[in-house]
Amino acid sequence: MTLFDRSLLESPSATYARLRDSAAVHRTTTPDGEPLWVITRYREARASLADGRLSLDKANAKTSGTYQSSMPPELDAHLLNMDPPDHTRLRSLISRAFTPRRIAALRTRIQAMADALLATQVGPSMDLMQTLAVPLPMGVICELLGIPEDNHDFRAWTDTLLSPSAGSAADSRAAMRQMHQFLTGVIQDKRSHPSDDLLSALTHARDDRGSLTEQELLSLAFLTLFAGYDNAVHLIGNAALGLLLHPQLMHQVRQRSLPVRAVVEETLRWNPPFPLAVRRFALEDITIGDTVIPAGGRVWISIASANRDDREFPSPDSFTPGCPSTHLAFGHGIHYCLGAPLARLEAEIAIGSLLEHFPALELAVPLGDLAWWPSFHKRGLRSLPVWTRPLKPGTAVAQG
Repeated sequence: MTLFDRSLLESPSATYARLRDSAAVHRTTTPDGEPLWVITRYREARASLADGRLSLDKANAKTSGTYQSSMPPELDAHLLNMDPPDHTRLRSLISRAFTPRRIAALRTRIQAMADALLATQVGPSMDLMQTLAVPLPMGVICELLGIPEDNHDFRAWTDTLLSPSAGSAADSRAAMRQMHQFLTGVIQDKRSHPSDDLLSALTHARDDRGSLTEQELLSLAFLTLFAGYDNAVHLIGNAALGLLLHPQLMHQVRQRSLPVRAVVEETLRWNPPFPLAVRRFALEDITIGDTVIPAGGRVWISIASANRDDREFPSPDSFTPGCPSTHLAFGHGIHYCLGAPLARLEAEIAIGSLLEHFPALELAVPLGDLAWWPSFHKRGLRSLPVWTRPLKPGTAVAQG
C-alpha cells in the first residue's frame, strides 16, 4: 500500500488504522518514484509539526522528483514554503488580518451572507455544497481580500490544484498561470484604488515600507485565497454530513443542549478537510519512532490518521461532539493555521443557520452514493444532496 492507492481515498480511516498498528512512520514513494515518509501516529505527528529539524523550504529537499514542486516562483514565496526568519516576518504582517477581534467583527456580515444564501432555497431538496458550503466561504474570502466575488474561476482553479489526476500537470500549470494573471491585475488595481481590505493593506506594506517583495505579495495573496476558501468549504460540508449521519446530535443542537461550536470542533478531529500537513524536508538524519529519515527526505504528516489514533482519543472513529479534543486539524507550533478562527466562525454560522432555516434535514441519497473529491490533499464532498422543509419564523439555534 502507498499513500496514493485508491484504497486510501475510498476508506481512509480503515487504511490509516492498519498503518498506525504497524508503525508510526511509513516509507512510500510519490507518483514520480521519489521516496516519501508518512507519519501516522498522534504523538509523533504532533512533535513533528513543531520540530525545527523539519523544514518547509523546498531548497532543503534532496530529491530529483518534480512532484508537488511545479508551482511558479511568482506564487511560491509564501508561508507554507518558509522557515524563520522569513516566515516570522511574513506571518507578523498577515496575522493582523486574522486577529480574534477582527474575525469576531465579521460575524454579522457572515451571518447575513449565510441567511441570504439559504433564503434562495425554496424546493424540497438541495445540494448543500452548492447552496451554502461553497458560496459562503467564497464570499467571505473575496470580501476579506477585496476582490470581485463574481469570479467563479476560483473554484475551478482550486479544484484543479487540489485534486490532481493522471496527466493533469498541464491543467495545473494553466490554473496557476490564470490565477497569477488574475491576482497581478487585482494588485495593480489596489495600487490605483486602495480600500479597506487585506490586499490593499499588503500592497501598501510592499510599496511604502518595503516589508514585502513583489513575489511575496503575490504569493501571500494566492495562499490566502487558495487555503482560506477550500478549507472552510469542506469543514462546512463535513460538519453537516456528521449531523446528517447522527440525527440525535442534530436534535441536541436544535434543542440548544449541544453547541454548534462543539460539532465543528469534533468535525475537525473526525473528518478534517485537509488530511495532510504541508510537506516538510529533514535538515539532518532524524529518527522518528523506529524509522530513520535521511537528511533531505520528504516528510508528510497525516493529520487525518493522527486524529483517529486510539492512543490519544477514546473511541476515535465515533463522532462525539463535546468531548475534550487535542486534534491537529490546524497544525501545531509556529506553522499553526492563521485562518483557523475564520474557518471555525464560518462553519459555526453556516451549520447554525442551516438548522435555523430548515427544521428537518435528511440525506437524500445513500451514504455510499456520496462522491468525494479524488484527492489525498483534501477530504471533501463534491455534492451533498439533502431533503429540506422550511422553518417557521422566529426559531433560533444556539451557535455558541
